[in-house]
Order: sequence, then structure tokens, then C-alpha cells
Amino acid sequence: MTDADCPVARKYRPVLEGVKREYEARGVALIIMDAKSPRTEGLRRALGARSTTDAFVLDRARTVVYRGAVDDQFGLGFTLAKARRTYLRDALDATLAGATPDVRATSAPGCELEGGASAPPVSRTAAPVTYHNRVSRIVQQHCLDCHRPGENGPFALTTYDAVKEKLGTIKRVVKRGVMPPWFADPKFGHWANDRSLTDADRSDLLAWIDAGAPLGDENDAPVERKFVDGWKIGKPDAVFEGPNAFKIPATGAMEYQRVAVQTNLPEDHWVTALEVRPSAPAVVHHVLVFLVYPPDHERLGEQPRYKDGLDGYFAGLVPGQGHVVFPRGVAKFIPKNALLIFQIHYTPNGTATQDRPKIGMTFAPGRPEHELTTRGVFNTRFHIPPGDANYAVSGSHLFRFPARLLSFNPHSHVRGKAYRYEMVYPDGRTETVLDVPHYDFNWQLEYYLREPLDVPAGTRLKVTAWYDNSEKNPANPDPTATVHFGDQTWDEMMIGYFSGYRLPEPGAAPPPVAEDGQEAERASARP
Repeated sequence: MTDADCPVARKYRPVLEGVKREYEARGVALIIMDAKSPRTEGLRRALGARSTTDAFVLDRARTVVYRGAVDDQFGLGFTLAKARRTYLRDALDATLAGATPDVRATSAPGCELEGGASAPPVSRTAAPVTYHNRVSRIVQQHCLDCHRPGENGPFALTTYDAVKEKLGTIKRVVKRGVMPPWFADPKFGHWANDRSLTDADRSDLLAWIDAGAPLGDENDAPVERKFVDGWKIGKPDAVFEGPNAFKIPATGAMEYQRVAVQTNLPEDHWVTALEVRPSAPAVVHHVLVFLVYPPDHERLGEQPRYKDGLDGYFAGLVPGQGHVVFPRGVAKFIPKNALLIFQIHYTPNGTATQDRPKIGMTFAPGRPEHELTTRGVFNTRFHIPPGDANYAVSGSHLFRFPARLLSFNPHSHVRGKAYRYEMVYPDGRTETVLDVPHYDFNWQLEYYLREPLDVPAGTRLKVTAWYDNSEKNPANPDPTATVHFGDQTWDEMMIGYFSGYRLPEPGAAPPPVAEDGQEAERASARP
């Protein structure tokens, strides 16, 4: 989209001409549309364009695989010397390579289009919904990360026959909102990895099931989504794994397993991508990897306490989320001769097996512009009374320097009920940045912000968790017990992880050092 009257759109016109010249030679047709022309209104509304600089990438089957900003060079009131993130080019490169773009949607920085946010929906097709013209795209986008061979979904959904065989299950979990797993309240925050179905997707999927799951014309089918065999981050610069495999029984509950792995890295590195790969993903609930610095390292005092994961972690894996590629100029630090501690939660699934997890990482050529850390807001001093269905526990973290936050990851066990992240700014204003009204221990999701959140020095992050220790909680192992902090599933945890990096504040003194606060309270009702 473009508009001659929008200053941001005018700045992007030469950029788009450059994209056109570069990618037409590679088989891409670039259409630059006047966003306000009556001739383009139908297509603009069909695409849901909201900004005069919205860009859309459609693959050869006319499936939208990316929408949002061209890059991050221009915005309302600012211009960078060069783009740091090249969203459109990255999406085109991935699509031409038969891959899914790492970033599938962003907000675009241009002038808002009238009616863009509230435009009436445009019919996507005059024909009835079929598997080929609609449902296959929904399944590819929202289901196949887990429901394909070699991943931890209990069954594959890679073909029409496989989907049709599970229609009853699909209908039940979609109507209940259990699948796809996504628990953030949409009223707070915008998320880059939002798995939830739109109202239109849910309506079309359920209508298709009720209509008898018609197959449709295979000429309407999307391009088959390809998945990388092996490492999703590409060939790692280093891979580390434990010396032996863990034996997982067919049934029962397993305590958390731990293994220490020596890296023997001869020098410090900054890591630009991480991936944790179990050999038997179907029995792995989650994995956390912690760093232990060598005792003679000059940065030893910066090492987070790895016991129980309270101060943060280096890498992690949960269902559907096992790899991460950090933004350009951002990396995590790993010291030379670091020790890696794998903490693994196994869930037996009826078949005895073995698992040997490993971690791969790629290194930056030098020190990055920003060093990313994952830290935790935690509380260990709580005692959840027997039978209490709504016990609240809070903790807080004071940002003594300005920071840019990229993601949040709440963590509790089977009594966990809800989570809320709130920013209390120096001026006294409070903002909810993540609300999870129905926390589910089975899905340890990390919520990646679509746009980073900058917080000034003196801001306090307050995290509150709610717990159900009553007999009404079907996952509660013992509603008659007083529950304390502990790392096993039958204990409880309250950790609000967050990832980000420090921003410079030239000439400003940091606020006074303050300890992280912990508080617990009984709540008769969740506010």
C-alpha cells in the first residue's frame, strides 16, 4: 500500500522500487497500490489493510504469508540511517525458499486508513468452505508446528484423511478454546507468536465440520508448508548434549531430571540463535537450560542463580516452542568453559522410551549491540492453604536502568490458575502488559511481544499468580495439603520470566538499588 499524502509512505516509495527491481528477477510480482483509490478498495478491505505502508506477501497459491511493515527504518516522527529489521525482504526470501517467514505479522508505521480497523468483512470466496480452499490453510498455520511426525502432538494432521479422522476431537477442542493453545487475554498486548484462531477461522472451521468436511477442488489448495529436517536455526556453530540417554517408563510420574554438560568453549561467545532438541519429543513436557560460569571468570558475579530457575534461564523448550532466533544486533552471552545444566520434565505417554536432549547455538562474529538476558520475578515464601481455590502470590522487579523487553513467560505447576504482568511506572501509572486468565501448566508458553516494550528506569514489574488448591481442580494431587515452593510438579512455583536488554541512559544516574519484593495474599476473587 502507498499514499502520496502520507509522509511515511513517500519515504518508502524508493525502498519499494528497490525491492521491485531486486525481486522481479526472482519471479516476484510487486504491486504498489494507491491505498485511497476507489479502484483498490475491494482488495484493500479483503486484505484488511490498516496503514498506508502495509505490505502483504502472497505465495504462489495466493495465501498471505506475511503482512505488516516493509522494515523499521521510517516511522511517524523518526528516520533511522538504515533499517535494522528488513521484514518484507526476509519474508520474500523465506517464501522463495519454500519456508515460513520467521516474522509473519507486524504493525506498519504509516498513516491510518479510514475504516481499516472497523471495515466490514469481505467474503473470501463465493463458494462453500472446503478443505482445499480454506481449512487446509488454517491447519497449516495453526496446527502443524506440533501435529506432524517427529513432533510432540499426539497425532499428525498433515493430510485431509488425517484431519477427517479427528473431526470430533477437533470440533470439541476448537469450540472449548483448548486448541490451538493460546491463553493471553487479547485486550492486553499484541503478540508475534499469537496462535489463537480468529473468529472467521473458527467459524469457517466449525462450519466445514458441520457440513461434512467437503474436500473441494485441489486446484484451490495452498502451497504445502515445508518443515526443516534437523536444526530449525540452520547448522549450529556448536552442539552440546549429555553423555547418556534418560529412560522414560511407559506410565507414572517422573521427578525432574538434571544433567550437567561441560562446553569446553575456549573463549566467550554471544549467541544469536538457540535450539533445544529432544530425541523423543512426545514425552518431553519442557526443558530449561542454565549456565554456570567458571569460578575464575571475570563476570562470575553476573551469573544468575540457576537453582530452581529463579533468576532466569539461558534456553528453553516447551511444546511448539523449541528454537529462537534473536533480533539483529541482539544476542545472549555464554562464557568460556561454561557448564550447561539441563532440567527436563518428562511425561510418560504409555510407551517406554529413551531421550537424550541436546542444544545447538549459533555465534555472533563479535560483541553485539545489545546483550539479551532472561530473568525471573519470583516468590518462594508462600503457603497455599488446603482447599483454597483462589490464592494469590505476587513478586516484583525494579528496573534500575531503562530496558527494552521482548517476551514474557509465566511459570507455575498444576495448581496454577492465572497470571498477570503489570508495569508500575515512575509517575505512578499502572499498565497491564500480559494477562493470562486461564493458565494451563501443560503449555508453558512464552509470549513474544510484536513490538518491544521500552520501560524507563524506576519502573517496577509486578507479577501476580493465582492458584487453585481445591478439590474442584482436577489436576490437584492433594487438596488437603498446604502447598509450598518446590521444583517438583506436586509442589508449586511462582516465577514470571521476562527477556530483554538494558538501554543506555546517557548522563542519568540510576535510581537507588532496591531488593525485589515478594508478597502473598489470600484473595476471595480474582480482580
